[in-house]
Amino acid sequence: MKTVQTLIVAGVAGIILTAANAAADPQISSWFTADSAKYARIYTTDANRTNGVSVTTWSNGTQTQSLPAYSGVQEIDSSSNWIYIRTTGLGIHVMGAWQNGSFPNLPVNTKTLYRIPRTNSVPVTKTLTGLGAIGYFVDGVAMFDSRDAFYWNGSADVTGTGNWNREAYVNEGPTFDPANAHQPQDGTYHYHASPVALRYELGDHVDFNPTTKTYSESTNAITKHSPILGWVSDGFPVYGPYAYSNAMDNSSPIIRMRSGYQLRNGDRGTDNLTNTLRAMSPAWAVRLYGSSSAGPTDLADYPVSRYMEDNAYLGDLTNSATHTNYQQGTDFDLDQYNGRFCVTPEFPNGTYAYFVNISSNGTPVFPYNIGRAFYGSPAGSTGTSITEMVVTNFLGGTNVASNLNMPGVNNNTVTLTWSAVEGGSYQVESTTNFSNWTVLATNISPNQILGGYTNVTSLDKQFYRAGRTAIANFDPVSGTSTTGGGSQGISSVLPVGGNPGTNSVPNPVTLTITLNSGYSMMPPPDNVQPTSVTLTGAATLTATYFSRNTTTGVVTAVFSISSIATPGACTVNAVFGPNTWSLTNGFTIN
Repeated sequence: MKTVQTLIVAGVAGIILTAANAAADPQISSWFTADSAKYARIYTTDANRTNGVSVTTWSNGTQTQSLPAYSGVQEIDSSSNWIYIRTTGLGIHVMGAWQNGSFPNLPVNTKTLYRIPRTNSVPVTKTLTGLGAIGYFVDGVAMFDSRDAFYWNGSADVTGTGNWNREAYVNEGPTFDPANAHQPQDGTYHYHASPVALRYELGDHVDFNPTTKTYSESTNAITKHSPILGWVSDGFPVYGPYAYSNAMDNSSPIIRMRSGYQLRNGDRGTDNLTNTLRAMSPAWAVRLYGSSSAGPTDLADYPVSRYMEDNAYLGDLTNSATHTNYQQGTDFDLDQYNGRFCVTPEFPNGTYAYFVNISSNGTPVFPYNIGRAFYGSPAGSTGTSITEMVVTNFLGGTNVASNLNMPGVNNNTVTLTWSAVEGGSYQVESTTNFSNWTVLATNISPNQILGGYTNVTSLDKQFYRAGRTAIANFDPVSGTSTTGGGSQGISSVLPVGGNPGTNSVPNPVTLTITLNSGYSMMPPPDNVQPTSVTLTGAATLTATYFSRNTTTGVVTAVFSISSIATPGACTVNAVFGPNTWSLTNGFTIN
């Protein structure tokens, strides 16, 4: 039986980290980008979750995701001082449902640009964590601290920050989805506690039940150190719950990290709040807040564990067996900030790191991901633009490269599959001489991020390629437009690729170019014609014909791609007098 030969062709330009680079720089390589070309999805009800019925657009009248958005991290840039990520803030797993669909808030694309410092500063005076994002998990989902934005003001729980702060997991846990996440009215999907779905995706000792679509801690033996789950705004990583028992010995057994906190129930030297009725703040809170105060005494309506301050730090307590304070590394593993200095697989010479806290059965344990204050200086922040020269380490979504996989052969039938961008349309072509290509199929829609075509026989000794020809409208990771590439002067170009030789005279490729009316500066009025249309990048081509529809403003341009044209991504440029409107990597010469 003859075998089919294949040509692996990248459909869209992208940057791939090498293994050496990844090992050398975990601040870049630890981000989860494998599903960045997949749409974000939610389950709207528990029944839909069980039945696997998800949606890519949604609305409840307050939060609306009217176009699909790609999941998670869509861009990574770096300089000597900062790591920048662009993220939609939407999980790589299917999100929801929340309270069987009765929760009033839904997630939306947050179009976030966040920067994290490359180097760490450790001040003597610590900074309290704030409300909102205090960092980002590697799936691009926001990291919130342990609070739920309410505190005891002396007479009632009100919004804000004070000396007695309500715990999110205890008070808001019923509103979390199976991934341990939810969102406020602004639609920012976030984790307060163990990001169990992300941990499952990263292989961090979590099992997934395909029937209920829920997650649970694995009962198997722990065999490996937890991966990096996220980065806090002080530049230190957050790991999963499992690490070396000896902080500075990577050959020591791997154990579950033990929290440095104890509920104030009379155990392990704590005062018993049932008796003292929250007469004073714990020592750690006094250090951080600079004062002590009494909390609510009505334990029926305000039960113990309701507030962060219902927990004491073991390092402040006396061990009755030794008559000295409990010792980190012996009696517990993590300090009052919920971390320790240690060696890890990514930092063999040591780093300070935070760790997720869980009990033996996987239930989140206080202080969950990070304590009430940052160990380092929280220099990280959100922004609207990058104002320095950076290296672009990754581009996701429609920029992800497509590659043909090894063909599958069964009963003289060959199936071609390739990595794809969800929402893309693909065509398959064949050739025997690399000069003349025959189109075998067009308008092929991938199954999320896997394209496929079965109509090749094993007797067809030819070369094959698959290329993307169009992309459906989507909600981009930046800007306000709801069409692909909407953050630039051109919002969309169709088709997105052409072929040297095949698309030369007499069969040139005709591009339909939609200008972005929401871009600054706005395109000229619809009746203004362009002065030129060009492709620049891998090759420089000038349109042999161009025109603009005076009703819709859409520009049509014809390009002849000679057989010697350099393959690769090109920027599409529509020129009007002295000004140019562009779309980076808007067209690919295959």
